[in-house]
Amino acid sequence: MDIEDLRTFVEVVDAGGISPAARRLGISKSMVSRRLIRLEEAMGIQLLARTTRGAGVTEAGATFRDYAARVCSEIDIARETILPAGDLRGRLRVAVPLTSGPMYFAPVLAEMARHHPQLQIHAEYSDRFVDLIADGFDCAIRVGSLRDSNLIAKRVGQIYGKLVASPGYIKRHGAPETPDEIAAHEALVGAESWRFMDGDKVVTVQPQGRFSSDNGAALASAAAAGLGIAWLPDCVTHDYLAAGTLVPVMTQYPLPVGGVYVVRPPSPHPAGKVRVLAEFLMEAFERNPHL
Repeated sequence: MDIEDLRTFVEVVDAGGISPAARRLGISKSMVSRRLIRLEEAMGIQLLARTTRGAGVTEAGATFRDYAARVCSEIDIARETILPAGDLRGRLRVAVPLTSGPMYFAPVLAEMARHHPQLQIHAEYSDRFVDLIADGFDCAIRVGSLRDSNLIAKRVGQIYGKLVASPGYIKRHGAPETPDEIAAHEALVGAESWRFMDGDKVVTVQPQGRFSSDNGAALASAAAAGLGIAWLPDCVTHDYLAAGTLVPVMTQYPLPVGGVYVVRPPSPHPAGKVRVLAEFLMEAFERNPHL
């Protein structure tokens, strides 16, 4: 029984079909099908029910999936144990935020790939909140406050932010001086609530506005166009502030310092590649705290 056949079967079940599993694995659908047939022949039992709409898992296949996943995990741990120290192989599939990822996290992933030439890194950039288990990711880099979940998180750095607006907007509408005054302004909404520090106390407001986006770069562009005020991380607004197209407002109420995390599905044995990614990110933030 081939370990890659087991991995492919687990991916098909988790992805919900042969086509999405093939995309995750980076191989052809015909290769996925051959591996599944080979596994079923070795097991002597039907694991997937083929239909015109795809492949559904059988009752036996659903039971076998958990055992197969554990075997794959144990093999990965065994390989990491016997490989030379620091040597990583296989594939790392990581979800990265689109707003800050290409500029700030992509160089770290590239550095990791350079240090580990046998490791395949598949990074997917999106501001969509992905389901790591359902979507088949080894881990994700997440910024800001974490949602409650059963995922395991490792804090690797800090992120700072500001409330910003264009000089033109401030000239026309003025600038809020307290959180209560935000209600009278046009907000560029990327989150349901904005938080500010009033000494040691956190003040939360509910922004209202006609322009919203889940992408920080889009919000920064709208703010620079004078459409309203935005609550954004420094990594997004740095160039705008340097050029003077955005300016900080309400600076006496700073934004809480946010965290940067590597999150992974729960497991008693974290994969070495996820642990090493966290180490690379921590080193990058140590070199540049305002990464």
